Amino acid sequence: MSYGKKRSGVAQYGKVAAESEVAYASPHRLVQMLMEGAIDKVATAKGCIERGDLEGKSHQLTWAMSIVNGLRSSLDMEAGGEIAANLDDLYTYMTRRMIDASVENDANALSEVIDLMLEIKGAWDAMPEEVRNSGGSKFSTSQQAG
Repeated sequence: MSYGKKRSGVAQYGKVAAESEVAYASPHRLVQMLMEGAIDKVATAKGCIERGDLEGKSHQLTWAMSIVNGLRSSLDMEAGGEIAANLDDLYTYMTRRMIDASVENDANALSEVIDLMLEIKGAWDAMPEEVRNSGGSKFSTSQQAG
């Protein structure tokens, strides 16, 4: 067996494991997973900029922006009030900074996006268990509030 085939098997295992987690994840965990994915894609795009891999940068940023737009579209603006509105503004800002980073090959802009996403994720992770399980928090996704 060649090294390439071993890596392919590991990648396939990781994909199946992730799909299994998504299938059984709570809405709260799904949001955590999306945030983790966005952070990972932005960090990879930053590395691509630093290595001069423009095609990789473009691919990773497109994926990251798609995730952030998914998070943004899942906000329940009516139930979420000011917190949802602030998150909407922050997600819009992060998308704009990723576009800036892509156009200008600016790794620092991506560092800013990573820091912002880590701050949001930290607050999400610190949410008390009873709020996580209530399904109706004021900054819930539309899936949770429904």
